[in-house]
Amino acid sequence: MAPARNPMHGPNRLKLGIFSANAEGGLALTRAPERWRAAWPEIVEVAQMADAAGIEFFLPIARWKGYGGATQAREWSFETLTEAAALAGVTDRIALFATVHVPMVHPVFAAKALATIDHASGGRAGLNIVCGWHPEEFAAFGLPMIEDRYAQGLEWFEILRRLYTEREAFDFAGRFYQLRGVSGRPAPLQKPWPVTLNAGFSPPGRDFAARAADFLFTTFVEIEAGRAQIADMAARAAALGRTVGVHTTCHVVCRPRQQEAEDYYEWYAVEMEDTAAADHYMGTKEKFSGSHDPAAYRLHRKRFVGGAGTYPLIGTPERIAEELARISAAGFAGVALSFVNYRAELPYFIAEVLPRLQAAGLRAAP
Repeated sequence: MAPARNPMHGPNRLKLGIFSANAEGGLALTRAPERWRAAWPEIVEVAQMADAAGIEFFLPIARWKGYGGATQAREWSFETLTEAAALAGVTDRIALFATVHVPMVHPVFAAKALATIDHASGGRAGLNIVCGWHPEEFAAFGLPMIEDRYAQGLEWFEILRRLYTEREAFDFAGRFYQLRGVSGRPAPLQKPWPVTLNAGFSPPGRDFAARAADFLFTTFVEIEAGRAQIADMAARAAALGRTVGVHTTCHVVCRPRQQEAEDYYEWYAVEMEDTAAADHYMGTKEKFSGSHDPAAYRLHRKRFVGGAGTYPLIGTPERIAEELARISAAGFAGVALSFVNYRAELPYFIAEVLPRLQAAGLRAAP
């Protein structure tokens, strides 16, 4: 039997995904009454909608604590291994990622759970490896904030790798894990293991991705600045004899008229800002995560409220398709998308933006 082929390795030049639909609010820190509530039936509906449209992946965030504020932002969120397993039974083609915190989830358990998802989905599982950055989440588990968290991540990934590629039980003696007689079957359908990704902006994050990820997810302030990040990632991976694709993330407001889109963006991300939640999120993110260009925190508060500091795609279908084409031309292999309300807004994006991307040669019809 041929190895399973994950949609992340499919033919479209520009891959697309749905990001953060497992969490209340998605990526937006807004008090807008129509904001995403992350009710399970609607998550299923969005996943099926994306699946039918040929969108390649469904990527959740992993949150164990919210950011407070008027909305208790992201306090309501579904656990991601469980979510991926559940969605495997109600979708057909889309890649289903689990976002797993290294310090909180043991690698032996994660390997078994991910292999289960891969079998349940017919080879569509993906793993987003997060080494942790939020001290309040470490505290919630009674864990210290490990300074050298990427070193722990590499040990974690090495255990997972060996579980998937070695048939005999093994011992592991490292700085963070001391294991005896480790084994785990079945192996996943994907060989040698499911698609992996890591989100990182800092040099240590990119070094980790060069060793452990098939794809790096990164952010930028302006599209053209992404070229340097892609070149840097390519060099780090090439030094290890590897290639790592680079994706980015964007928040979307797509409307028939440009001014309508810009007015809505101003309303939900400025007038309806959840200020306490945004202050909490931006303060802890800047201090501990290293996931964004430091200038972004000073210059682009609206982007953090609108979509966690990701790049804004605001405008008509033509404008958004043009921006996505620019992102592709800069060298990005894919884009993860968030919306204020996925169920309400994704149908228009599918109907109006996807055909324009197909006409531009960036995607084929599903």
